[in-house]
Amino acid sequence: MTEHDQAGRQARPAADPRTSWATWTTQSIISGPGGVTTAEVGPISGDLTVHTTWVDGEARLTVQYTGALDWYTVSGSPVPAADESTARAVHQAMVNGVKEGHGAVAPPPAA
Repeated sequence: MTEHDQAGRQARPAADPRTSWATWTTQSIISGPGGVTTAEVGPISGDLTVHTTWVDGEARLTVQYTGALDWYTVSGSPVPAADESTARAVHQAMVNGVKEGHGAVAPPPAA
């Protein structure tokens, strides 16, 4: 049986969060003193790019020197993010953390 909405159109099923994904990239962020702490090389600072991938209910945060090839995992990543808007907020919180520096790590999960 096919479900229909109030206007008689065939209703689209809700997106399955297990197969949904999104990404965000913010380039050329000048880090605050102390930069960002990474899992692979410790703190990095300077002109940085932050990339977040939301998949499988978590936000995976990486950072690189802008224009470089290597990406590093932000310490504390991945962060639980049940939906796309939460993951987007995690990305923005990480961008803000990079600007502040002080060895920024992945933001804590939303309450």
